[in-house]
Amino acid sequence: MTMLTADQIDHYRNKGYISSVSALTSNEAKEIRNEIEKIEKNWPGALEGINRNYVHLISPLLNKICLNKNILDAVESIIGKNILICGTTLFIKEKKEKGFVSFHQDAKYIGLEPHNWVTVWLAVTDTNEKNGCMRMLPGSHKENLKFHEEKFDKNNLLTRGQTIKDVSLDKTDPIILKAGEISLHHPLIVHGSGLNNSDDRRIGFVIQSYIGTNVNQVIGKMYVQKARGEDKHNYHEYSEIPLTLMGKKEIISQNKANKELSKIFYNGSNKKGKF
Repeated sequence: MTMLTADQIDHYRNKGYISSVSALTSNEAKEIRNEIEKIEKNWPGALEGINRNYVHLISPLLNKICLNKNILDAVESIIGKNILICGTTLFIKEKKEKGFVSFHQDAKYIGLEPHNWVTVWLAVTDTNEKNGCMRMLPGSHKENLKFHEEKFDKNNLLTRGQTIKDVSLDKTDPIILKAGEISLHHPLIVHGSGLNNSDDRRIGFVIQSYIGTNVNQVIGKMYVQKARGEDKHNYHEYSEIPLTLMGKKEIISQNKANKELSKIFYNGSNKKGKF
């Protein structure tokens, strides 16, 4: 794969997302799943709560995925050649459980301005309507930030349970991906996902997000890594590159980053969710 095609870029500009872009092989996706499940087995609780964020800082393999050429080529087509990795998140839905993601906009609470950034959602497992794939409201990225009700639902995988009400499922597009494929979406697009009614876990590794070096954090502090190009703005602190899976320095680095991220997520809120 090289850069996105003109048709793909046009789709992103008009619809606010692109889906089913090839990035990794199915074997490479399986390696990611094995890495995640190895951490879960050997370090119980290490990927729960706020620690599902900045996971690339505790795993050389996950960090390497963020630097994958196929992914970066697609990102460059959207935000330009000067690219920073701003964060990563795991969205895991266990089989037959009640976890969901309410309809929301990523830009609501994250404090990244201007909106020269894009979220990459990598399917670690096949993702479809049965196991709770993302659904996008096409064209909604052309509108301003909407009102989000903060529900703090226990089964909602979002920090505050932030919810845009009255989004019609019939008007949304399902993002169906094979393991190893990615979708890319705009900070302002309205999106969410339903329950996993399948017999297997649904795992997404999300680079949330790739930002242009001209993007500042206006309500807090974020730790970044340079992915491509040059950073002439130096708005952010740089994270340590992980060398060892769940090493002492790696865990300290993740904890430091997540402490600041939590301040951003819950800025202005008197209540905190489990994420």
